[in-house]
Amino acid sequence: MSDSLVIIPTYNEKENIEKIVRRIFSLEKDFHILIIDDGSPDGTAGIVKDLSGEFSGRLFLEERAGKLGLGTAYIYGFRWALKRPYEYIFEMDADFSHNPEDLPRLYDACAKEGADVAIGSRYTRGGKIINWPAGRVMMSYYASVYVRMILWIGISDTTAGFKCYKRKVLETIDFEKIRFVGYAFQIEMKYNAWKHGFRIKEVPITFTDRREGTSKMSTGIFKEAFWGVLEMRWKSFFRKYEKVHRGC
Repeated sequence: MSDSLVIIPTYNEKENIEKIVRRIFSLEKDFHILIIDDGSPDGTAGIVKDLSGEFSGRLFLEERAGKLGLGTAYIYGFRWALKRPYEYIFEMDADFSHNPEDLPRLYDACAKEGADVAIGSRYTRGGKIINWPAGRVMMSYYASVYVRMILWIGISDTTAGFKCYKRKVLETIDFEKIRFVGYAFQIEMKYNAWKHGFRIKEVPITFTDRREGTSKMSTGIFKEAFWGVLEMRWKSFFRKYEKVHRGC
């Protein structure tokens, strides 16, 4: 039984899903994978089902009726993981923007270096972005600056979606109070972990824009993040966060 579960939400990822599964399972470190598919019409779930026989007991599929949002997919996956004895739970995209080779580095940050949350960071020293147009790089970078200014949070890559959580972090965060489902979900989870006092470590990665499939980013997702950050800050004045661990 692996101590680590990689959660990968999917919607129309038939070009990437088998490749990413095989790459993760080729790593020296043993990871399990949970695919959460939101009714992909392109047959993504069918590909995973075909692979499940080959990787029995290591590859799992949960299908949902429709496109319900990234945040709800991850929370579904977190609840699934916490019903099982995993100690390290990962968030990861299916499109190879997150390099599977970096999974052991995130694992080591939590399992060996004392972090409670490890973030695959584009903007900490050593982090890089490949294949993004300059305008999108600037927008993403300054989005993180904006988040840091509003929330007073010491994280360089506040919108990163490549992460490892220790089990106790997800046991502590109240999922019922996580309200955002898009881009802002990633910020909200980090903010909650930070407010609870968990130790957060940024691990530099090279982020590569997807080569196959279609980006799920939209103007609505950015708007949710912009206004959502202000809402998070306002509500934090009226909410108490139990300090579980003295953070960095």
